[in-house]
Parts: sequence; C-alpha cells; structure tokens
Amino acid sequence: MPNSERWYSNPTQVFWTCDALTRGRVISHKTEIREVKGWRLGAIIHRLKSAYGWPIVTELRGPENIAHYRLALGTDLAGLRYPPSAQALADRLEGGRA
Repeated sequence: MPNSERWYSNPTQVFWTCDALTRGRVISHKTEIREVKGWRLGAIIHRLKSAYGWPIVTELRGPENIAHYRLALGTDLAGLRYPPSAQALADRLEGGRA
C-alpha cells in the first residue's frame, strides 16, 4: 500500500477507529493509546470526515477539553464509504450486522 493511502497512520489504527465507531463506541485519544498504541486519532477522524464523509460528532470533555468521537445517531452504517484498510468492515455489514 503506498504511503499516501496510509494517512501516515498504521492501517490497523484506521481499521480500529472505523470498527469502534461503527460499533457505537465513543472513543478518545486515550482509548486509542490504550487499545492499539496509536497516536494519530485526530488525523484519522479528520480524514474520515473530510475524505469519506463520515458524520462524526466531536464532544470536548473535562477541563482539558479532551475530544471524544462517535458517529452521529441514526448513521446508516451500510451507506458509509470505507477507507481501503477498513473495507473488511463494509464487507461484514453486507453479510449481517456489524
């Protein structure tokens, strides 16, 4: 996979982000560090929103304004466009519920 398709993030991190969001999770940078040792959640979220049109809601919490991300309520998961490294999630949706 060419570097430009990796968004300077490990494909596993992109997959993890897409999977977590499509499962209805609320995630933060702290969650990403703990679960996949990632450091690029903000960049991944930005790319999903701008290049793939994902309706991601950002909520800033606490005195440090930590960003927490989730999909907007009512999002049609089957209608989302998936990045190449998360295409297996779209395939899973076609075969049943994510």
